[in-house]
Amino acid sequence: MKDLPFEILGTPRNGGFLIIGDHASNDVPDDIVLGIDRLVLDTHIAWDIGVAPVAHLITQHMGFAAYLGGYSRLVVDLNRDELDPAVMPLSSDGIVIPGNNIAPDKRKARLMRFHRPYHDYLKDLLSEQRPSLILSLHSFTPALESKPNESRPWEVGVLYNEQAAASKLAIPFLENAGYIVGDQLPYSGKLLNATMNRHAEANDIPYIGIEMRQDLACTPSGQARFARILSNMCHFVSERLG
Repeated sequence: MKDLPFEILGTPRNGGFLIIGDHASNDVPDDIVLGIDRLVLDTHIAWDIGVAPVAHLITQHMGFAAYLGGYSRLVVDLNRDELDPAVMPLSSDGIVIPGNNIAPDKRKARLMRFHRPYHDYLKDLLSEQRPSLILSLHSFTPALESKPNESRPWEVGVLYNEQAAASKLAIPFLENAGYIVGDQLPYSGKLLNATMNRHAEANDIPYIGIEMRQDLACTPSGQARFARILSNMCHFVSERLG
C-alpha cells in the first residue's frame, strides 16, 4: 500500500511550472473492493488516460514538476469537494460502483485517508514553492457510453472559472499548434473546477485547465506531441502574463 495518495515528479520550485493531475492513476488499494470488473479500471471512468505519461514527459523539461493523484477517482474523486456526493461515485457512465455505497463513517474514513491528505499536502506545497503557473491536466473520452449521440470533436479542451486570463492566452496558442480546441468544452470549468478553485483561484495563482482527448493521448506519438505543445504553451502564457 502506498504511504501517500499522490506522487511528485521533479522538484517543485518557486516561480516554476507545476502540473496537477487529480486523476492520473487507476490504482485501487488492496483493502478497498469497488465491486466492478477489473477491466473497467482501464477505462475512462477510472482515470484520465494519458495524463501520467504526458506529465512524465513534460517534467523532463527544466522548470516543470508534477503533483499526481495516486489512486483511481472511483476510490475518491480528488477534483470534487468533500461534501459533493460524486466524490465517491455510485455510478459513472452507466457503470454501477457498489463498493461506494457505504456507511457514513466508512465514507468519512476514506475521505480522511485519501482526499484530505492530498489537498492538505498540495496546500502546503503551493505555499512553500509557489509556481508561476499551474497546468491542471485531465483527459476526456471521445464518446460516452451513456450519451452515444453526443459529439465530442474537440482534440483539447480549455477549462477555467473566474480566473480566465491564462486560458484565454492558451486557446489561440493551441489552435495555432493545430488542435481543434474547445473553450469550456467538453464541459465548463465553472461547473467542475474544485481543485483549481481551492488551490489556484483562492491563492491568485494563474492556471490553465487542460482536457486532452483520450484517443490522442493514449499513444506514444500523441503523448509526445501533447507534452511538447503544452510545455511550450506554459512558457508562452507565463511570459505574456508577466
